[in-house]
Amino acid sequence: MNQSLTLLVLFLLSFFLGEAQQIAFELDSHHNRTATYEEVQQFYQSIDKTYTKAKLLSYGVTDVGKPLQLMVLSNDGDFDPSAIRKKNKSIILFNNGIHPGEPEGIDASMMLIRDLLKNNAIPTNVVLCFIPVYNIDGMLNRGVSRVNQNGPESYGFRGNRQNFDLNRDFIKTDTHNSKAFQEIFNTWDPDVFMDNHSSNGADYQYVMTLIDTQRDKLNHVLATYMTENYTKELYRRMEKKGYNLVPYVDFRGENPESGIVSFLENPRYSTGYAALHNTIAYMPETHMWKPFKQRVMSTYALMQDLIDITSEQGERLLQVRAAAKKSVKEQECFPLEWKLDTTTYNKINFLGYEAEYKQSEVSNQQRMYYNREKPTNREIKLYDHYKPTIQIQKPKAYIIPQAYEKITDLLALNGVKLERIKQDTMLTVEMYYIKDFKTISTPFEGHYLHSQVELETKQMDIPFYAGDVLVQTDQEMNRFIIETLEPQAVDSYFNWNFFDAILGQKEYFSAYIFEDEAARILHKDKALSRKFIEAKRQDPLLEKDAKAQLDWIYKHSVYYEKSHLRYPIGRLI
Repeated sequence: MNQSLTLLVLFLLSFFLGEAQQIAFELDSHHNRTATYEEVQQFYQSIDKTYTKAKLLSYGVTDVGKPLQLMVLSNDGDFDPSAIRKKNKSIILFNNGIHPGEPEGIDASMMLIRDLLKNNAIPTNVVLCFIPVYNIDGMLNRGVSRVNQNGPESYGFRGNRQNFDLNRDFIKTDTHNSKAFQEIFNTWDPDVFMDNHSSNGADYQYVMTLIDTQRDKLNHVLATYMTENYTKELYRRMEKKGYNLVPYVDFRGENPESGIVSFLENPRYSTGYAALHNTIAYMPETHMWKPFKQRVMSTYALMQDLIDITSEQGERLLQVRAAAKKSVKEQECFPLEWKLDTTTYNKINFLGYEAEYKQSEVSNQQRMYYNREKPTNREIKLYDHYKPTIQIQKPKAYIIPQAYEKITDLLALNGVKLERIKQDTMLTVEMYYIKDFKTISTPFEGHYLHSQVELETKQMDIPFYAGDVLVQTDQEMNRFIIETLEPQAVDSYFNWNFFDAILGQKEYFSAYIFEDEAARILHKDKALSRKFIEAKRQDPLLEKDAKAQLDWIYKHSVYYEKSHLRYPIGRLI
């Protein structure tokens, strides 16, 4: 075959493959259709078979029994994460379909992958990873469930097979989806992460809003670098393409005049989880009431800009991230909880619509609506600074009883180095007692979440046994360790009910028997007797409640179980 004929064959093959790889969004004349799960599968299998620079991988299974897949694009055809790291290449991870009712990223990623491959435009210094659909379970549950959304004509459901919102499951890990995602994340250790979403709420002119990792909460080494080299660049480049960006719109009051509050993504969310790994993270939220075509194309544009910026940053990104990991390894004091600083703010221009009132056709009462005939451009306040309200000095190590296997498995899954104690031993450690906490009255994502935890610290000799787990805090994963194991951290394992068994007593007393013993205890222990009298003096309710008085004496006696309300993880100081 001569050279001209070979080139013609390759051109025709490329042309027909390109046509075959057009997606439902492009084929629909109104651009109001998103791919089904079956169509997504066909597309990615076709890409995998057609291009040597693309590889489709599978990780575990989701709650619906189907594997979580990862499409990797590598310019030199190397798909080994370790080998890629040795070549000083950056890695970007894109996540799609965590909420399948917000499918923009699913369609935008397919088009972007095809175009990068077709145009031989994969950067030489960046490897691109795409999760085609994270919540496969929800995507298969296709219908119309978002009443405040303008298309597409049909889409998936927010909840997964267990009806969990997967963007609340990155710490508690109640789903197989979350376990598989964490395997992907920790295998590839992305330098940059993007989780594609669509918002709901207020109406405004922007097609897309953007959540970036809250910089006060991100490691300080990464925070300024991310803001200057990524966030500002994304704003500039997207504006040039006709897509003005604004921080995620969460008004402090009921309208733009009250100002926007920067979103604080705790580790339960994907971008908050990424921050524990010192990864720069973004969560674009396209506006639900804009046409689906605009939402998809703006997502495409943002992903392309993120790839371009990362390629331009080159090894500088890797150097900054390595410095951040070193900083966390050496860090001594860690914040556990944050509060918005309302005394500090920036001013930004906000492109909105006039909020007006008219009579409701349903209730006949006055109702608010946004008048799209009256666009506005107002200077408003952006509250984007948070201050830590609780901070903790890290211990030398934590010691976890081996009975808490789910915890040790999750730590290991997230790259935490664990050591097993080789023999039974008595150790002097700091132990926490739970003095007080609040619990929500209705379940949130399958849990009765705790908060406002108050602790009492005691130095104690505690027996630990061969097989118990020692977690040293001289690791790059210190933030993950501390924000899960310290009970006062917002998304600690304690707050997610992993330790609720310690909150209940196992032994009690029968009042008619304990009456005589209580009298004997007070008669024998004069100091306790004086303390009891003082407690009644200070608490009138105790003075009037005979059973409460017996309970007070019981809890101050040798009979009261020492493990009640004692957090079982020791802090080795």
